[in-house]
Amino acid sequence: MTENKRLLDTFQPNHYDLYLDIDRGKKLISGTTTITGHASQPVIQLNQKYLHFTTISADNQPLPYTVKDDAETVEITLPSAGDVTIKIDYTAPLTDTMMGIYPSYYQVNGEQKQIIGTQFETTAARQAFPSVDEPAAKATFSLAIKYDEHPGETVIANMPEDHVTDGVHYFQETVRMSTYLVAFAFGELQNKMTETQSGVKVGVFATKAHQPKELDFALDIAKRAIEFYEDFYQTPYPLPHSWQLALPDFSAGAMENWGLVTYREAYLLLDPDNTSLNMKQLVATVITHELAHQWFGDLVTMNWWDDLWLNESFANMMEYVSVDAIHPDWKIWELFQTSEAPMALQRDATDGVQPVHVDVNDPAEIDSIFDGAIVYAKGSRMLVMVRALLGDDALRKGLKNYFAAHKYHNAKGSDLWQALGEASGLDIGKIMNSWLEQPGYPVVSATVNDQGQLVLRQQQFFIGAGEDKGRIWQVPLNSNYAAAPQIMSDREVILGDYQALRQQNGQPFRLNVGNNSHFIIKYDDTLLQDILDHADQLDPISQRQLLQDLRLLAEGQQVSYADLIPLLKRFANSPSAIVNAELYRIANSLKMFVQPNSSEEKQLRAFFDQLSKQQVARLGWLPKSGESNDDQLTRPYVLNAALYAHNADAMAAAHQIFSDSKDWLNELTADIRGLVLKNEVQNYGSPALFDQLIKAYQDTADASFKQDIRGALPNTTDPALIKRLVALYKDTSVIKPQDLRAWYRGVLANDAGQQAAWDWLRDDWQWLNDTVGGDMEFATFITVTAGVFHTSARLAEFKAFFAPKINTPGLTREIRMDIKVIESKVALVDKEQAAVNAKIAQSLN
Repeated sequence: MTENKRLLDTFQPNHYDLYLDIDRGKKLISGTTTITGHASQPVIQLNQKYLHFTTISADNQPLPYTVKDDAETVEITLPSAGDVTIKIDYTAPLTDTMMGIYPSYYQVNGEQKQIIGTQFETTAARQAFPSVDEPAAKATFSLAIKYDEHPGETVIANMPEDHVTDGVHYFQETVRMSTYLVAFAFGELQNKMTETQSGVKVGVFATKAHQPKELDFALDIAKRAIEFYEDFYQTPYPLPHSWQLALPDFSAGAMENWGLVTYREAYLLLDPDNTSLNMKQLVATVITHELAHQWFGDLVTMNWWDDLWLNESFANMMEYVSVDAIHPDWKIWELFQTSEAPMALQRDATDGVQPVHVDVNDPAEIDSIFDGAIVYAKGSRMLVMVRALLGDDALRKGLKNYFAAHKYHNAKGSDLWQALGEASGLDIGKIMNSWLEQPGYPVVSATVNDQGQLVLRQQQFFIGAGEDKGRIWQVPLNSNYAAAPQIMSDREVILGDYQALRQQNGQPFRLNVGNNSHFIIKYDDTLLQDILDHADQLDPISQRQLLQDLRLLAEGQQVSYADLIPLLKRFANSPSAIVNAELYRIANSLKMFVQPNSSEEKQLRAFFDQLSKQQVARLGWLPKSGESNDDQLTRPYVLNAALYAHNADAMAAAHQIFSDSKDWLNELTADIRGLVLKNEVQNYGSPALFDQLIKAYQDTADASFKQDIRGALPNTTDPALIKRLVALYKDTSVIKPQDLRAWYRGVLANDAGQQAAWDWLRDDWQWLNDTVGGDMEFATFITVTAGVFHTSARLAEFKAFFAPKINTPGLTREIRMDIKVIESKVALVDKEQAAVNAKIAQSLN
């Protein structure tokens, strides 16, 4: 794709004076933007979207201008090229799209309230003020805000407030930064404050719907994360404060605005007395991800969105590096193995997937490249490979030099590789470009050939149909045998006589030890059996990796899916949470091979009972004092399996727990609350229970409790209640648009509700587009639909609905890929269904 001409080429802003007068009652923004900069030619363009201009002038002389809404610009004719100060008066709507400047709604004691916040990434700053809305167009900003203020309100921004005059709040001038990082908020906010060892003020802000104690965990993590990053990056945090703000309405998970990070409430606030360990880990990694960005993304910013990975991949790795330092007892890299690694491996195996580095220009396409599995998960795996190759000393030295060379400016991926290469003496760019520029990843086959030689061969791995273009990667093999090279750069490598190597090394041959490299391994029968014979000696990550690679190979039809079933029984009583996570991922995938309410499904439920029974007996329903993290994290997997198995004791135990706590469900221990509610809805449901949970969902400000209800209610089997639930999808007073996808997926994944959810999506697609279209999450409604569908009938319906939309900007790649995703599952079921069900039956005997 040829690169579009950038607005920065003709006008380079240096400073913005932003004056915003915001009237919440009228939903109107009245603004004056004064931009000082240099025009390379007399005719320039600024970005704008939904802005209505009153006057545009320079030196008190009006300037001719033309609004070009399709291009999201305004073209301005200046008297001449050169240094200029442009003053623009305009108005803009305050919308409910969760983009630009927008209101968030919440309730306190039954009273509806709102706070105003911002979301400018990727290209929504232009909805708030005219600008060169491109990452490389860095400038300083002086922000002044007036609003329909009433007593008890707080206003915060990227920088500290300087003074208030005539109701206008003036903030200190920012450092040089990109437009998409400008942020502010105001409303009735509470906060808690602390300070880092280096004197950075750290604060957590939230609405008064929350208990003050819900701010404590985030405050502690944020303070310690900034202190960690200042040391690790060997570069000071560059602003006087770091505010963390929870917004009731927020489309993304969180946003790294410099000095004022915004979050979904669920990803910042938690009850320290009743929150599951996995929720604490999630909140901690979200906070540390955003704070990693304050350097990697904010201080040094990608030059253009094609290098988005430079921001996101690095922050995604660093969130784990920092949490591991803050809470080493959590073994957070195990979470990396259950979240980032499988997400990347799954998505990246579908032909047509984007590479990490991707050309992009159209604003709708820019949003579409925020692919969590690729730019975030695969990118972070890529950087974990780099870290393993370099070691932390060279990594930190390289980063320090990178920040010093590019601070307050922009960079490309090659700049990072150069800094790391100079620090380490390795040609990192050569190694990493094969991962950065190419989509997909290899399967490395390890075989003992007829001559007894151990041979490695790499080839691109596909789940479903894929066009093999002969791609080769620079693969860090991380083998436990010294005969294997550090980097496999050829298609085939012969390591030598296998028997001699096996005797010399005294252990089974393995690749990708630690599972840090982005590839999977297909061992031949000799090598695989040797590993399985010694599986008890493997650490949990290696055991999990073994199961994961075999699952992927089965999905790619390179091994039989039926052969995984005996392995599930072998590992069923593992004490490791990450082994159980993969074990039950495989077990749950077996559901696509059975028809609902069939004899085969009854057989599968019995198999689930067999897998989970001993663990359920060992762990029980209620958490025990002093139990291990692994036990806390394993319990939900095995209890969920027992409920699917229709285990009478498990169902009765959950029902009893519900009955004992039905009047204070929010206080029920968060570790199991979601499963207790799910069991009640599925097996003891009633209209009264439905009403009770919907009311609790509306009334509570506890994001964790909301999530549990959101996970439970869609499991109802009552057609009338399913109809009522789907009717609430468009009622924003009950279901916020930010949460709609989870509600939709829940009903879609319910056999009793799938038709109703699918009909809703098709019937109300235009409403959905109007409500959340233009948002980077919009395309994921297609993704989750493809994640559930696995029959030829649903595939035909999916194609019939989405194929006509394939040329919609921002949806093209997703529709093409998701058709392939469903096709691959349909083909897999057709091929393996009989063998899988036969193997399950055999395992029960």
